[in-house]
Amino acid sequence: MSRAAARRRLIFALDVDTVREAERLVRSLAAEVGLFKIGKQLFMHAGPAIVRRVHAKGGEVFLDLKFHDIPQTVALAGIEAVRLGVRMFNVHASGGREMMATTVTAMADVCRRERLRRPILLGVTVLTSLSNVDLRRVGVSGTTARQVVRLARLAKASGLDGVVASAREVGAIRRACGPGFVIVTPGIRQPGDARGDQQRIATPEAAIRAGADYLVVGRPIREAADPILAARGIVTAMARGLATR
Repeated sequence: MSRAAARRRLIFALDVDTVREAERLVRSLAAEVGLFKIGKQLFMHAGPAIVRRVHAKGGEVFLDLKFHDIPQTVALAGIEAVRLGVRMFNVHASGGREMMATTVTAMADVCRRERLRRPILLGVTVLTSLSNVDLRRVGVSGTTARQVVRLARLAKASGLDGVVASAREVGAIRRACGPGFVIVTPGIRQPGDARGDQQRIATPEAAIRAGADYLVVGRPIREAADPILAARGIVTAMARGLATR
């Protein structure tokens, strides 16, 4: 599989605290990655305008706000995400089937009425910073792997397009939810990279080989001496993984 195909699957996390820094990174990396992830820090600093700024510079956006509330509230937030023109956004799968299904219906309705592009809607399963011990502390029995698959099945049954999950659970999700279900995988580290606050990590090649569709990478690119070179190295590793699938 070509490097171009791999590049389209790389999502760069714009986890920075200023618009100037975000725009600098978008300018330098727009030709190296497929999407830019905008999370809570940057969105709270700059608001919806930052999505429009990324679009203006030719970038696509994964809006990573992890909506989790009562069904109507999440559905209305999802409508606004659609209107922003994001390529994908997410909700917490633990919000339940009604919350997810209501959001799917609201999204489909607004896309039809206003002739908008339908984003990829993802369910967040278990954060990659959480371990089995962490789950037990919040009252969830069983392993992270079992909980991830349980939530992935629920997300699919609710009409979502896919989930966010670590590379360790990709194979089990694929077996449970089928080949067309989108899997977005954070917690990506090159050999020798610091783990940071991630518990369940994998290399780019291993995550793609396991069956992930998109990889989210932040610090290994952002904190590199040469972010462009780092992004290209990750794309090369992803291309190797695609070639062996």
